[in-house]
Amino acid sequence: MKLQTVKYDSLFTRLDFRSKLVVMLSVTILAFLWESPIAGGILMLSVIAACVLAGVRLNYLGNILKVMIPFYIFLILSMGFFNVEQVKLLTHKPELTTMLSFPPTWWIVGGAKMSLEGTLYGLNIVFKTLTMILVIPLAIFTTDVNQMTVGMVRAKIPYKVVFIFSSTLRFVPLLLEEVQSIIESQRLRGLNFEKMGWLKKAQVYAKVAVPLILNSLSKSQKLEIVLQSKAFSGSSNRTYLHQSALTTPDYLLITSSILLFVTAIALYFGFGIGKFAWLLYT
Repeated sequence: MKLQTVKYDSLFTRLDFRSKLVVMLSVTILAFLWESPIAGGILMLSVIAACVLAGVRLNYLGNILKVMIPFYIFLILSMGFFNVEQVKLLTHKPELTTMLSFPPTWWIVGGAKMSLEGTLYGLNIVFKTLTMILVIPLAIFTTDVNQMTVGMVRAKIPYKVVFIFSSTLRFVPLLLEEVQSIIESQRLRGLNFEKMGWLKKAQVYAKVAVPLILNSLSKSQKLEIVLQSKAFSGSSNRTYLHQSALTTPDYLLITSSILLFVTAIALYFGFGIGKFAWLLYT
């Protein structure tokens, strides 16, 4: 099994992994640096559009949103109600705009105020995290693990780090398949997941973790024995079955990514484009 969920071959799947690493690094730094919800939202939508064009499955993107929605709701509410002093420093305003307030007579939450600026700051954090999460499958899901390994070695990344990374990617589908096998075995013994509540399901999945961990440890020990028998040294001076070469589209992507990154950094520090108050306050 491969950790690769693209539906079709596209220009992005034919790119070298080194050029994708440059894109990942540039997008991640910009997402971490930008404070503006407008700039962060544009960057997030661009990454989502790139994922769709590259062939990343829509159900995968939807599952990420479903999993993260409770966290994001909590994040927006907490930032809107409690993140006051930091937002005042960012907006240079003595008072924030109240968007929602509770009567003082209410228990516990009485007198609490939800600010518009704090909510926008929370949205920016949501856009940051989504951008950082989605840019990873944009590069990894569109690259074969073997090509990824060779590309990382060509990028002068230590081979031991590359081997650990590639081994992790190969083990994840196997572990997921093993989880499914354990659950199917329990179904054959009469366990009905469809009629269980969420608490009972959590207890069942917790019990699945025990044989899964034991089997993982067994596989790790076998892998260690195999590596020792083959005198694994971790040196990158070895032969490779697959080749990794930068082509014209790769050079164009690397050059454009670096230019856009440098331009965005210059605009951020020189003109404030990307800061929290950009296009929101004059």
